[in-house]
Amino acid sequence: MKSKLYPMLYMLLLIGCSNDEPTDEVETATRDFQLGFTTWTYAPTLEAVNDTYSFIANNSDIYAEHIDNKIPWDAWINDLALPTEFTNEIIGRANRKMIDKELLLSVSLLTLNRDELASDFDDTTPSYTNLDDASIKNAYFKHINYLVDAFNPDYLVIAIEVNELNLKSPEKWDSYKTLIVDVKSRIKQSYPDLKVSESISLHNLYEPEVANPKSHIAEIFNHINQNDFVAISFYPFLKNLSSKSDFQKVFDFLHANTTLPIAFVETAHIAENLVIPNLSVSIDGDEIGQSDYLETLLENAGNQNYEFIIWWAHRDFDALWETFPEEVKDLGQVWRDTGLLSESGKERPAYSVWSASLQN
Repeated sequence: MKSKLYPMLYMLLLIGCSNDEPTDEVETATRDFQLGFTTWTYAPTLEAVNDTYSFIANNSDIYAEHIDNKIPWDAWINDLALPTEFTNEIIGRANRKMIDKELLLSVSLLTLNRDELASDFDDTTPSYTNLDDASIKNAYFKHINYLVDAFNPDYLVIAIEVNELNLKSPEKWDSYKTLIVDVKSRIKQSYPDLKVSESISLHNLYEPEVANPKSHIAEIFNHINQNDFVAISFYPFLKNLSSKSDFQKVFDFLHANTTLPIAFVETAHIAENLVIPNLSVSIDGDEIGQSDYLETLLENAGNQNYEFIIWWAHRDFDALWETFPEEVKDLGQVWRDTGLLSESGKERPAYSVWSASLQN
């Protein structure tokens, strides 16, 4: 979701591509769902990248590689050489694969705003009449096939937060559905055992600000329920949710609309106040609220037999955020203080909650 914001880390991943970090086995005797993190790091250094993978190795039994940036459309459409920036990133990440952990691969078709196709590496958008044009379908299949071949994941999110396309560019929704069903069916032919889904942002689907909420919700779930599992992106503070009862209402809403296995493919909650004047954002947050959210999430995961939970960032990324270009600093701050560890590496109460669950 946010990986456009730190392209300098791609080279760090390639330079330090050894996969010999500690990989302690995790016991899961009574816990039926898995716990993990994305590989989003907290600082723009190789040391921080290595530390992030080591932390994941010792505090997870699944992890996520989240590819939410540019797509080499021109190369895929015209059978050209892939951009080195792209292949370096994929090689760097794939060479760090943890063989004793299950892997979720999440890939975005869309821009960060989720209203248009992701841009190419020259910042252009491929020409199309509809999203289900043959050239776009074939190119995206090649893109997904390349990534699945590189990572060999256990789970695939084939497109990220797709309900937001329906909200922001509803005229593209029908052609999107045709596109993704086509690509998904071809991927399943090549990888029949791979569990595939499209993620939805739960905070934007719960009580959506649309003319006909009931119809909108039904349309999204009718589509999503055709997947192998329901993939959830959820940041409750973005909906001004702050109490256990608030969180539970959203979980109840989710459970009422699907009978498929549920996986939280990216989630987190702020542990500090979030104040961004340029975005007119002021949301109260603290460590207790973060811990309350995680406790509620874990309780529902156990009661509803979730597949897994992926926490976005294990540690606050203030040091990384300082390197962001000014035009994206406000956006990057939204998720900056959601780590189970503070920016200095201090364990928050939610980390104890996580660790206790991991040991069960």
